[in-house]
Amino acid sequence: MDATNSILLQGGYCNSKTTYSRFLTREVTIGNVPMGAHHPIRIQSMTTIDTMDTLGSIEQTIRMVDAGCEYVRITAPSIKEAENLANIKKGLLARGYDVPLVADIHFTPNAAEVAARIVEKVRINPGNYADKKKFDQLAYTEASYQAELDRIYSKFSPLVKICKEYGTAIRIGTNHGSLSDRIMSQYGDTPEGMVESALEFIRICEDLNYYNLVVSMKSSNPQVMVQAYRLLVEKMFAENMNYPLHLGVTEAGDGEDGRIKSAVGIGTLLEDGLGDTVRVSLTEEPEFEAPVAIALVNRYSKRANQLEQNPAREILNLSGNTETKPFDSTEVNAFVGGSLVPRIIVDLSRQNLKDASILTHVGYRYDVLNDKYHMGDQSIDFAFFGDELPSFTLPGNLKVLYNYSTWLTLANKTNAHPVYTLKEYNQSEVKDSFINLVHISNEDLSTSDFEELLVNDSLVFILETTHEHGMAEQRQFFNNVQSIGLTNPVIIKRSYAPQDFSGPNDIMNPEEPISKIQLYTATDFGALLIDGLGDGIWIDTPATPIENIASLSFGILQATRSRISKTEYISCPSCGRTLFDLQETTQMIRSRTNHLKGLKIAIMGCIVNGPGEMADADYGYVGAGPDKITLYRGKEVVKRNVTSAKALDELIGIIQDDGLWIDEE
Repeated sequence: MDATNSILLQGGYCNSKTTYSRFLTREVTIGNVPMGAHHPIRIQSMTTIDTMDTLGSIEQTIRMVDAGCEYVRITAPSIKEAENLANIKKGLLARGYDVPLVADIHFTPNAAEVAARIVEKVRINPGNYADKKKFDQLAYTEASYQAELDRIYSKFSPLVKICKEYGTAIRIGTNHGSLSDRIMSQYGDTPEGMVESALEFIRICEDLNYYNLVVSMKSSNPQVMVQAYRLLVEKMFAENMNYPLHLGVTEAGDGEDGRIKSAVGIGTLLEDGLGDTVRVSLTEEPEFEAPVAIALVNRYSKRANQLEQNPAREILNLSGNTETKPFDSTEVNAFVGGSLVPRIIVDLSRQNLKDASILTHVGYRYDVLNDKYHMGDQSIDFAFFGDELPSFTLPGNLKVLYNYSTWLTLANKTNAHPVYTLKEYNQSEVKDSFINLVHISNEDLSTSDFEELLVNDSLVFILETTHEHGMAEQRQFFNNVQSIGLTNPVIIKRSYAPQDFSGPNDIMNPEEPISKIQLYTATDFGALLIDGLGDGIWIDTPATPIENIASLSFGILQATRSRISKTEYISCPSCGRTLFDLQETTQMIRSRTNHLKGLKIAIMGCIVNGPGEMADADYGYVGAGPDKITLYRGKEVVKRNVTSAKALDELIGIIQDDGLWIDEE
């Protein structure tokens, strides 16, 4: 293992990196598109059509490849589907598409052994392949646990030998939602359990001198997913392994929420140079996934090229420490920090400040008849007006921010607070008695202006960056101020210009530039928030409508579990096992439950990950057979085999019985 890896891993998990470079893994052969090592980060997606529909599978695969997909995963729940992969492959080749296929296997080793002779890669889930999940709490002696490992060895080794003979790769894909009872009993529902589940299978492969492996650690919770991948790399390093990483957030959902959740998990790891393949799992048509993954990946290809031509300036490190620890700030007058949820600032200075309805876009609905505002769960906390003065009365709950020079001129400073440069703050004779916000960067910590800073309990930092590796620099700021002993709250601010969202995949991605804004901001802010860094966020992107900025801000906080403002949907992307129309069903459930702030509802097409993902959801709606739905409360089955026509009403009835239903206003 080379020096890149050892440098990356200094300080514990891989969240200590302050310079960008790829984590160098071994090369894995997957047909004519190898991965790992110095190869580009690859793009994968999965068909949603019945695998026995040969023509449909071929046509959908072609659409996915044309959208930028380099590997196509197809489910093989039984031997007949595994055998039909040969027909699909033949049909693709006849049309000139020599794309590597990945067989997705869960419960059927015999299907995997058939598929391994046909496709370029087989994905197996350790929790399902040779183990079981019935939510039983099991107890093992050392001998009985070893006996279980021996049993797994005997079940898994035939597949390994076939793959070795045919040159087929294996992805050992751990899912947080389908850890076996054995692993759960030993390690609990934890990243440690996810990692050990994969390592058990990797050790079997290595014992058989088989190394054509890819590893993944997926979860519907981005924080769990990131922790698991970081721990996996640390554990692999300790055991002299460096297998390529396949990144993905499972059951991310659709639309903006799906893109944000995916970027929080995948983007955080890409920021630290981890990842050799990316799959974005959206509850949408599969050809929509690849452009999103490409937009995430190309950002780092572009960065690597730029750094090769112009190395980035060194990130200031005051203490020599680079290991990230959660930042515990002090609360400032019930405004921000401490135990308060992260705050949201939106810049309104470029809007029409003669029209009170402009605030509707940021969560304050103006009632003309009664001349008052109505707040909601997604009402922003601070509006920045800069040097502009609104000509209408503001909501009493909205705090407004002005540049310091303008704030000084206000006759009425109620709910109005100043924003300073560092120099302005040091030189100011008049300060706000409640809260004073000061722009700062990591590099400012080494300046004389910072040395002169008089810290008090009203001071809040607005942390900015212009560094090529901005997230790493802002992360290091938190390490630096902790080493100094400061606990003042920190609002994370990132500024984006329209050119930041241009790139080589613009033609391929019809969602530009809004999709990139979602992906970049979710990465830059999410990577800090999931590590417990930051007391608020400020997304500055002048070309983006303010309603998009507000929605995006709340979405990022929701995805990082930092601030819950709406219902969360854990919905799978569908596959050939799916037993109903997931897109239609997700929208139907969302339309009737999206006002239930704080509830997590899982919508699963089949039983594969359903019960496990219920553990991270309050309620679940899982396909159990043709026109049959099983309803869950957490991981507990409440009703089985409910018809699709009645299932949503039954689910709502369960929520009502639990006292958690509220009528929509």
